[in-house]
Amino acid sequence: MTNIIHITDKDNVAVAVAPIAKGTEVEIAGFGSVRAAEDIPQGHKMAVTDIHANDEIIKYGYSIGHATEDIAQGSWVHTHNMKTNLSGEVEYTYHPDVKELEAIPPRTFNGYLREDGRAGVRNELWIIPTVGCVNNIAERLVADNQDLVQGSIDGLYTFTHPYGCSQTGHDHAQTRKLLAALAHHPNAGGVLVLSLGCENLTHEQFLEELGPYDEKRVKFLTCQEVSDEFAEGRRLLEELAGNAGKYQREPISVEKLVVGMKCGGSDGLSGLTANPTVGRFSDLMVAMGGTTILTEVPEMFGAEGMLMNRCRTQEVFDKACGMLNGFKDYFISHNEVVYDNPSPGNKEGGITTLEDKSCGCVQKGGTAPISDVLDYAEPVKEKGLNMLYGPGNDLVSATDLTAAGCAIILFTTGRGTPFGAPAPTLKISSNSQIFEKKQKWIDFNAGGVATGEETLDEAGHRLLDLVIATASGQKARNEENGFRQIAIFKDGVTL
Repeated sequence: MTNIIHITDKDNVAVAVAPIAKGTEVEIAGFGSVRAAEDIPQGHKMAVTDIHANDEIIKYGYSIGHATEDIAQGSWVHTHNMKTNLSGEVEYTYHPDVKELEAIPPRTFNGYLREDGRAGVRNELWIIPTVGCVNNIAERLVADNQDLVQGSIDGLYTFTHPYGCSQTGHDHAQTRKLLAALAHHPNAGGVLVLSLGCENLTHEQFLEELGPYDEKRVKFLTCQEVSDEFAEGRRLLEELAGNAGKYQREPISVEKLVVGMKCGGSDGLSGLTANPTVGRFSDLMVAMGGTTILTEVPEMFGAEGMLMNRCRTQEVFDKACGMLNGFKDYFISHNEVVYDNPSPGNKEGGITTLEDKSCGCVQKGGTAPISDVLDYAEPVKEKGLNMLYGPGNDLVSATDLTAAGCAIILFTTGRGTPFGAPAPTLKISSNSQIFEKKQKWIDFNAGGVATGEETLDEAGHRLLDLVIATASGQKARNEENGFRQIAIFKDGVTL
């Protein structure tokens, strides 16, 4: 077992796979034997050569910041002696480096084929409140009607939120867009849209946002218009269950599967194990004709060089530029620091700067060309690897991925997290310790990559097996725990 990883021969730091005690000798190819000048925590960086003040700190073959003081070989490199290089907007130039993946025969999963040609991995009944005022009604309807969950119906759930009224402009529009997108999700065999009746997200607005829909699959209930909303809700849910129960699992090519990718509670091993494992999976999916979506725009800052030139066309590149700089404008317009990241937990786990975090984060995108760039909650249209406008916040970005059409979400973590999106949310640990500690949260352990127990390619294929099993009905940990919720991206005043 190696206790340190030197990612590329360009790097002047290496990452501790396990804690390294002061005085320990480690072998680094090209640098020989390096003695740890101090204790190096797991996931943290050690200088493999002398680094002078203002020199670039190189990891993944890219700069992740600069030294703020002289750093001797073998020293711990972290927030006390380095900082970010990032500031403000960046002017990007397109230098295409698009490398097509070699096609491989697609595998199949047992899912639910919808009339619009999309594939779901669950056949659930969803209650979607258009306003927070009816949250408790939605929750009671779910509790009182569990007897409808039978046959091929996998569950009855609601996704409560505090919005849909007292919002204006763009903020109001985002709520409307997100909720309508969820109503179209292929994992829902039936949807009850639940309104109060006086909110500013009106029934007419929702219908306009929803567009064409199957009246057997989507029903509406405005509580102020009926004398007994629970009786009427029961009647509508029975109709939805009768229609949804007609769907049965059948073999479907992964060409119709859409999988979202994000990370949270990252540590210094995330970019070496869990994230590149997801990247291997993503490349396998794309090579089979499937679709993956990468989000968390602020966690692309500083790693744009790994992504931008993989855009298939100038048009896609321009959309990517607009997405990145548009998100920076969002920060600036709120008088916030663009690069106020990573989080305290990230830093404790070994991530120092946003470039450090981002270079690890974008490993989830693999090597495939980027087919399209999507706006917030915009349904995916192009097969292959897509990028989606959204924040780093776990609940908001996972909801965003669900709204874009992801049937399953892959969530890598080095610290552990229990939450789930409306879609099955598979947790992938970057280290074996958190997997062993939180087995009721974590679905897949990528920690063996760090210890040499398996290669990234082997882990990527094993993850593909898990995704296909989950798509075919095997429950994710968040589903077993009953953890699923939404969070809407808010960017405005509350009246």
